[in-house]
Amino acid sequence: MIDWHTDEPGAQLLLMGNEAIARGALEANVRVAAAYPGNPSSEIIATLASLDASWGIHVEWSTNEKVALEVAAAASLAGVRGLAAMKQNGLNVASDFLLNLNLTGCKAGLVVVVCDDPGGLSSTNEQDSRWFATMGDLPLLEPSGVDEARRMTRFAFTLSEELGVPVLVRSVTRISHARATVCVDRLPSERVEPQFGFEKHWVSVPAVPAHVALRDKLERSHALLHASGFNTLRVPEKAELLVVASGTSRLFAAEALSALGVEDRVGLLELGTTWPFPETLAAEPLREADRILVLEDVDPFLERSVRVSLGTGPDPTSKNVHGRSSGDLPEVGELDPKSIRDALCNMLGILREVRPASYVEQARAAASLAPRRAWGFCAGCPHRASYWILKRALARDGRSGFVVGDIGCYGLGFGPSGFGQMRTMQAMGSGTGIASGMGALRSIGLTQPAIAVCGDSTFFHAALPALVNARYNDVPLLVVVLDNDATAMTGFQPHPGTGRTAQRERGNPVEIESVCRGMGIEANVADPFALDAATELINTLLERDAGQHVVVFRQPCALERARRRDGPPPRMTVQQERCLGDECGCNQTCTRLFRCPGLVWNAVLGVPEVDAALCSGCGVCAQVCPTGALSLEERPC
Repeated sequence: MIDWHTDEPGAQLLLMGNEAIARGALEANVRVAAAYPGNPSSEIIATLASLDASWGIHVEWSTNEKVALEVAAAASLAGVRGLAAMKQNGLNVASDFLLNLNLTGCKAGLVVVVCDDPGGLSSTNEQDSRWFATMGDLPLLEPSGVDEARRMTRFAFTLSEELGVPVLVRSVTRISHARATVCVDRLPSERVEPQFGFEKHWVSVPAVPAHVALRDKLERSHALLHASGFNTLRVPEKAELLVVASGTSRLFAAEALSALGVEDRVGLLELGTTWPFPETLAAEPLREADRILVLEDVDPFLERSVRVSLGTGPDPTSKNVHGRSSGDLPEVGELDPKSIRDALCNMLGILREVRPASYVEQARAAASLAPRRAWGFCAGCPHRASYWILKRALARDGRSGFVVGDIGCYGLGFGPSGFGQMRTMQAMGSGTGIASGMGALRSIGLTQPAIAVCGDSTFFHAALPALVNARYNDVPLLVVVLDNDATAMTGFQPHPGTGRTAQRERGNPVEIESVCRGMGIEANVADPFALDAATELINTLLERDAGQHVVVFRQPCALERARRRDGPPPRMTVQQERCLGDECGCNQTCTRLFRCPGLVWNAVLGVPEVDAALCSGCGVCAQVCPTGALSLEERPC
């Protein structure tokens, strides 16, 4: 295991980007760090949480990103440095506070790390969070690699204190989850004690004078960012093209220029500080360039700044500025070395070597050997059973009811292993809000019942306000909380319901059903692996067709069960004498419809068989088998 917190200046460590960000915060003497887990940002807080109590740092998984930023801001107002981390979706949640905090300002260094996900590799969108810097008049730093992420994070705390405002550091998946060698600096030995002072009131009103002061701080940031050394310019004589790049595109651009052998024909302006736009460095080379190619992820954010600097307006063809909005690069998705190389070749008139047809055919033939895999739940995942229950209950109800949900592992409920049951998926907790809205429509003619599903962590993060809304407005609502005892999709981080904290201490567990009952809402707990009993419960509540009801389907995540189990798990066995194979009227429900990776169909023998390496012994498939051919084999520990 890498000793990422070594105090040997000059030591070289192989770190993940998020670990490097954590290291940069540690070198900056951070005292409070908070976040809500969300890929690709989760490892920042997980790394800091691995420190023991002797470091004197408070690290927490907060209930949502707004609260995380408020906790980090409290540290700043008390005179010690704070960090809040989140993914792009989380910055939306935190923005209500952020866009007031910018007006009040802060005291000690306060850094907001937002990890965007160009291409939506582990997200429901590919939102570009850089626009929050322009909305909030806040400095923005964009590292291009792992070590620069460390150095920028450390610098961001100093910049925040110099200006008295939060500073945004924007990473992306390709940096956060990459690994590279990092040469670390010394860790601070002094420990500043928090103390809230009474020298001023931290309020954002009156808003206009506060906004004027904020703009003055942003103007002051120009000189500080120019001196940071994070922006570089290289322009050869008689350059035919100037490339302006930020983020990972800086590395891709340098690689492409070298590979094409055009470094003597193309200038490269690498920008690590992208807001406010570095006019001091960029203005002259931009004016002198005949053509400009802007490389960035995802929106034409930097391209817009280039056009404003040139005074050319929004016309994508003016001044020969090329980029996302001009059609020279893909309009959406993340940039990769090939798309950048292709754009450079097109602009420089370089004929690219076309791959031989035989190569393409061989590549396709090789790719066809890999088995096709649909998105699906893990073997033994309780969510598969939960959606099966909802599917059966709604079918029995007979009113064309449907399921609405949101993001998380259970978001796969729209796919085959969730039997296509989940019909909506937007932001965290939005399924409960939509179901509340559907309940309101019952009074004006909607006859279809809507069932909301949300995860246990999502319940605390964002579903509670919608549940309160339904209770207050007295609309019919049925919420099924899929409680698998972890924030499973992002790495099994604890949440208020687990009774465990980020720093491995015992916390005060908040029981979901008790919260609901405290609001006067009927709450039941059921085992999703007990299919018949759980289905009967859902049908009973659907028949009531009034009031608010919560059902907690409680069963630990299959991966968590495997990790906690002391002995080998029980597993399914197939009793061949009972199995009717292809003649069974179930139409291969056990494998074709239920789609558990632990149970596969043997096409040669025409019977199901258990994959012993994957089967978790949940016993659900035995309950859908009409012949009793599947049974659970208990194993002694």
